[in-house]
Amino acid sequence: MAFILCQFSLSMAQSVTRTQHKAAVTTDVVTTGDMTIRKPDYICIATDGGKDKLIMDGTKFTLTMGGKQHTTDSRKNPQFATFHEVLLCIINGQPITAGEDMTVTTKDGKSIVNITPAKKKRQLFTSFELVVDAKTSAFRTLRMNGRNGDYTYYEFK
Repeated sequence: MAFILCQFSLSMAQSVTRTQHKAAVTTDVVTTGDMTIRKPDYICIATDGGKDKLIMDGTKFTLTMGGKQHTTDSRKNPQFATFHEVLLCIINGQPITAGEDMTVTTKDGKSIVNITPAKKKRQLFTSFELVVDAKTSAFRTLRMNGRNGDYTYYEFK
């Protein structure tokens, strides 16, 4: 059973680069911004001058991309339930353990969390991959895989 333990202060920020990849388009869209984390359960990744955001506020997730806003609650959406649990553990310095729809591996100083929800019907994303620095516990990358080879990739610095 693999696990990672991460700790952050009460509030922290990191710069972020977001790559939006659409399989049907030849050029990726790359934007920059910031990620803000506040204990116990808030993350905001804002790019493109705040036009595009991924926010976790408690159990509520809001994704704004290209002027479209999607809102869900991890208590009602199994796709986001495990993602929510992982993010809470990272924010609050608790261990992350592998589960039914999640694997955790450590390699080359990085802890890699792969979440592949069992239910695949009508999902915004097919899987998530979160990479955390095993030594410093800082977010390194987040990849949210969509349908048809599309994905959104965040790199944190």
